[in-house]
Amino acid sequence: MAPTDFSKFDMTYYTKSALAGGICCGLTHGAVCPVDVVKTRIQLEPTKYNRGLVGGFKQVISEEGVGALATGLGATAVGYFIQGWFKFGGVEFFKIQAASAMGEQKAWDNRTAIYLGAAAGAEFIADIFLCPLEACRIRSVSDPTYASSLPGVAGRLMKEEGIVRGFYSGFGPILFKQIPYTMAKFAVQGRAAEAIYQSMNKKPTDCTALVNTGVSLSSGVVAGVVSAIISHPADTLLSKVNKAGAGGDGSIPSRMMNITKETGVVKLCTQGLGARCVMIGTLTALQFGIFDTIMRSLGAEKSTSMRRAAATEAPTATHRELCANCWRHMPPPPAGRGAAEPWVTHRVRALLAVAA
Repeated sequence: MAPTDFSKFDMTYYTKSALAGGICCGLTHGAVCPVDVVKTRIQLEPTKYNRGLVGGFKQVISEEGVGALATGLGATAVGYFIQGWFKFGGVEFFKIQAASAMGEQKAWDNRTAIYLGAAAGAEFIADIFLCPLEACRIRSVSDPTYASSLPGVAGRLMKEEGIVRGFYSGFGPILFKQIPYTMAKFAVQGRAAEAIYQSMNKKPTDCTALVNTGVSLSSGVVAGVVSAIISHPADTLLSKVNKAGAGGDGSIPSRMMNITKETGVVKLCTQGLGARCVMIGTLTALQFGIFDTIMRSLGAEKSTSMRRAAATEAPTATHRELCANCWRHMPPPPAGRGAAEPWVTHRVRALLAVAA
């Protein structure tokens, strides 16, 4: 297998990755907006919305109508398009740069660390842009009468609370939520997809587009549920800290501490968890499926730069047979100091091939 040509991963490739990421995140988060509305209501008012996910849907519809399930849709779609742009584009950028700097074999040996590092770096940048829109979404869901549109919510928040308190009260929680979520999402999905291909004894290039999409969806479900569980406490805290008056009037850290004490650690980890597992499991699977599909349609296959170097690949059956034959029939080593070294080297290789 020829070494990877890293020069093909240029600005055009990263732009396509970012665009595909923005589309897949904007579409999927927008599609699950009704689930997100119910999940947020359960987190903010657990004593009222205490009948589970299905019961929460029925309550919202009976009290406010079907349209209430689309509350915050604009902020969700716009915010997560921007977040997906920086997240998926950033992960591809950091991952490829790391693989290029380390070399293919070392990158392969450290692929989990690269997944985690690339995801953390990309998500931090993405959250700077996501946080204001997430604040607008949560304020809309917690108080549907706050304003009638995304610009209206943003304008009123800025006027009443200022930029930092209005838009970035939840920056700490969103980092605690999104960074572990994204790290788990990409690391687990990468390993799950790898395991699926290994179980089929195939590489992505050996499979049809339909099979590759199926692998993306299957591994995405696994990654989504795991990452939802890991990041849920911070998600609950984020929802509560963006509710008007929650945690008192002190600094953001003191408000977060007050909310944690009032809610309790167990409830912080479990309120709305079922709804979130359903939402994130579905959402993550669709994201990877849509991302890979868009990348293929743009003629930019997702990078496979983290692979075993050619020299470390297992020898073929023919290679094993030839080396085994060398082992059995190779003449004795030549006499003289140092003259046997090439013979020894090849004979060791032949023995390893037989053992393989």
